[in-house]
Amino acid sequence: MTKHTIEQILDELRKGRRPLLADKPAESDASRYDCQRCKDQGGYLSRQDGLEVWTMCSCMAERKVKRLLGASEITPAFRQLGFHEFRTQGKPQAVKDAFECAKEFVADYEQIKDSRKNSIALLGQPGSGKTHLLTAAANDLMRKRHVPVIYFPFVEGFTDLKNDFDLLEAKLNRIKQADVLFIDDLFKPVNGKPRATDWQLEQMYSVLNYRYLNHKPILLSSELTIETLVRVDEAIGTRIYEMCSDYLVIIKGTAYDLNHRLEGIR
Repeated sequence: MTKHTIEQILDELRKGRRPLLADKPAESDASRYDCQRCKDQGGYLSRQDGLEVWTMCSCMAERKVKRLLGASEITPAFRQLGFHEFRTQGKPQAVKDAFECAKEFVADYEQIKDSRKNSIALLGQPGSGKTHLLTAAANDLMRKRHVPVIYFPFVEGFTDLKNDFDLLEAKLNRIKQADVLFIDDLFKPVNGKPRATDWQLEQMYSVLNYRYLNHKPILLSSELTIETLVRVDEAIGTRIYEMCSDYLVIIKGTAYDLNHRLEGIR
């Protein structure tokens, strides 16, 4: 690399060979700031009744939603799911009931969040749209009510816990203490039989019992009915029932009648 002396640089500047900072175009506000109104300060001065008053900028709420969505561990594609994309036309009554139940839960959340029966469970037939509806509920809570939600898919979640054993306690504490915990596909069956090791039962009981005692809501999907959940583990099943009994739908039927994933190819 060629080194330039101060004299050479000054000579080049005199001859106009090097651009001066003053000659560079000024960086525009559009490129410098995410929010042009408050210049990323979170607020701005506005004049009200002849006085300058500090006004919170609307971008703060947008940033909070973005942080909540990013921390939820819900995938970017699933963050786009809402109630308006879920079609109930031509579906069995149980699916329509699940749709209405999920919307009702979100509408009632502020009134029930600290009560014993503050949770929702959609159970039964795979492919009936349970995950879609609960994801829509989670997205609604985060976007419109700024409620933090953590997504925990049973199979993948426990694989992650087991593979990162050094952080097990920290991760368990995170899902225990989340404002709302979304447990997806609890005890997902393999060949028709519920899947749950003793270690998984122990950790899941620890999480659910903590949330039960501290009145922390859950969103729960599972292919199992309440009766089967109780048979898998009585303490877990009974706590789920007590927490979710006011917002509980069990979907039964054939895969052809119910399968939400297949509706685009019928």
